[in-house]
Amino acid sequence: MNLAETMLSSVALLISGLTLAAVLWSVMRPDSRIWPPQTFRAITAFVGWAGTLAFFAAVVALGVLGWGEIQVPFWLRYVVGPLLILIGNAGVWYEVIGFGANQTMGAAGQLKTDDLYRFSRNPQYVSDIAILIGWALLCATVTALPSIVAGIAVFLAFPFAEESWLEEQYGAAYLQYKSQVRRFL
Repeated sequence: MNLAETMLSSVALLISGLTLAAVLWSVMRPDSRIWPPQTFRAITAFVGWAGTLAFFAAVVALGVLGWGEIQVPFWLRYVVGPLLILIGNAGVWYEVIGFGANQTMGAAGQLKTDDLYRFSRNPQYVSDIAILIGWALLCATVTALPSIVAGIAVFLAFPFAEESWLEEQYGAAYLQYKSQVRRFL
């Protein structure tokens, strides 16, 4: 691994590690949770979006730098990979626009149960995971895999920190929704 790959990998893994630590803290200590934030401020959105964009930028750069290091069947790499990236991006941005950028980053708002939320309680996280898996297939590199796996772990962990907060915010309405819709798929 060269210096650029080491630095990019360090950035992606640091962001993932800090985020996962905050999520795990929030799961174990909901009374002093970090995620979702107890008080939403503009800085919350800035840190959340900056971290997300920096993580994905590092993962994309790692994929480009190590492009094609491993053999992946053509159909998987050039059909399934891009399809997952496109579908994932469509899902994420459709719900960010419909949900609102601030609410996506932890601001209190309305309980969303329509659109993609009819099929999954966490369609944005499912979409983010699809993007990461698609990118792993398309770039076919070992270089990006640790960061991709770390990112997937974070997206899988987020709901466990959010569910108690959602129960506090929306009470019976959330419990009813939770009983009818799966966490992921």
